[in-house]
Amino acid sequence: MATFDIKYLTERVISRKFIVCHFDNDIGTEELAHLEIIGSIVHQLTKGVPAGILEKEGLGAYYSDHDHAVYPVSASGVPFTAAYIQSKGDPIADLYEDMAAEQKARATYENLINLSDDPDVIDPLRFLREREVVHFQRFGEALRIVEEKLADKKFYITKPVNKA
Repeated sequence: MATFDIKYLTERVISRKFIVCHFDNDIGTEELAHLEIIGSIVHQLTKGVPAGILEKEGLGAYYSDHDHAVYPVSASGVPFTAAYIQSKGDPIADLYEDMAAEQKARATYENLINLSDDPDVIDPLRFLREREVVHFQRFGEALRIVEEKLADKKFYITKPVNKA
């Protein structure tokens, strides 16, 4: 998740010429809020849990390195790295990748919902899942705008030559 907030915020520089930079800016900013929500959920679920229980539940290595701090890692423990940001600089390629990322995030939230029985965890995850659907739709809208702009017939205006 941390990857895509940064990716979207960096893509807005390229997308300015297609007048769709507000999509990247708005969604990237909202993704930062998603990171905060997930971090808060993790903190609330682990706050005050003794080290022995964390170890018994498979979080011993995490606890050893980070105590109860929120540290962005994948479910398999791989830490976030900027190497994950694969902005291509091609608006079509980037938007398709952004749309795929939103669908992957939606699927991840669904999986997390299926793993939980706590309504205080499930409700914010449902909200986040819904936002990923909206992001997917917004990136689809941006893709349509870019494709229309690229399909426009090019025309050039030249300054008339003064022969006087």
